[in-house]
Amino acid sequence: MGIFTRFRDIISSNINAMLDKAEDPEKLIKLMIREMEDTLVEIKTACAGVMASGKKTQRQADSHKVQAQYWEEKAELAVSKGRDDLARDALIEKRKFTRRAETLNQDLVEQDLLIEQYQADIRQLEDKLKSARDKQRMLVQRQVHAKKKIQAQQEMRRIDSSETMMKFDELENRIERMEAEADLVNFGKKTSLEDELERLAVDEDIENELKALKSPESSQKDDSTE
Repeated sequence: MGIFTRFRDIISSNINAMLDKAEDPEKLIKLMIREMEDTLVEIKTACAGVMASGKKTQRQADSHKVQAQYWEEKAELAVSKGRDDLARDALIEKRKFTRRAETLNQDLVEQDLLIEQYQADIRQLEDKLKSARDKQRMLVQRQVHAKKKIQAQQEMRRIDSSETMMKFDELENRIERMEAEADLVNFGKKTSLEDELERLAVDEDIENELKALKSPESSQKDDSTE
């Protein structure tokens, strides 16, 4: 496939439509970018060749103009010396170089037009290449996002699985057993403060009972009993 055929195919292509139909859009966009880059290099190389040729043509045209001017001066000199025969020959040489210069100038016009077309093609292709690279970056971002989304969904499914929930239930039951065992450790035991207060209450009861035994009423009761 020639460079211009590839260029026309690339410029006329609809990247979005091609990617929508592709089985592997990422692979296709890479191939398209590579094709565009290769074509762009070839067009720039061809343009550079025409520009170099144009400079050479310009130098040749300038040289022929100088030669034509040279023979015109020689013809004028021959006429001034009365040598029309030499003047005639000099004019023939002048015409020869003038015609060559005119032909080269026409070549320069055509080369300039070709360079302009190349440059326009290069701009078009660079715009198309930029669009393709932007599309590639978007595809990469979408792919990364899709992978992260898949990982997140897989993680959610793993967490929501019955096996994971059973593990959570087992852990909860284990913690509840540990809490119950901790409660049983101190079950029925009184703190030192409670023991002290209880002893004070007992001591007070005994003192009250002792006072009751010593009271007169208690003595009278004992006498009457005798």
